[in-house]
Amino acid sequence: MNNSVCIDASLALTWLLPREKTEATDALIPLWHYKGTKLITAPLFHAEVTSAIRREVYFKKLNANEGDLIFFLYLQLDIETVSDPEIYRLAWELAKQFNLPRTYDTQYLAVAELKGCELWTADRRLVNSLRGKSPRIKLADTHSPGR
Repeated sequence: MNNSVCIDASLALTWLLPREKTEATDALIPLWHYKGTKLITAPLFHAEVTSAIRREVYFKKLNANEGDLIFFLYLQLDIETVSDPEIYRLAWELAKQFNLPRTYDTQYLAVAELKGCELWTADRRLVNSLRGKSPRIKLADTHSPGR
């Protein structure tokens, strides 16, 4: 049994950004730690996460100190980057297969396919676009009482 899960930037951002936080997504970290689950991701994850944090500061949704702290917390995340050139070929094929306009999201799915694990995301739009097409994709519950 594979003891890895692939995560995308949308899920990590629910852990990092105060306005995205939910109890349900926060609960995944200790659950996966308890089970000894290894977190893996695609190379573009790092650009997406750091850009999103920076965007929050730029648009004054976070102050500079908060941005620096969240960036530091991002650096502490224990997530292994899968660097395999096959990701890009498979992402291209998956985007064609599912008739998607971009390969960003399918890069994460390609990692999950290559490693034989689930892809966890907080991106409801992505899950809806792939509903019934990929059993690997799982939506982290992003609903909280205040949303």
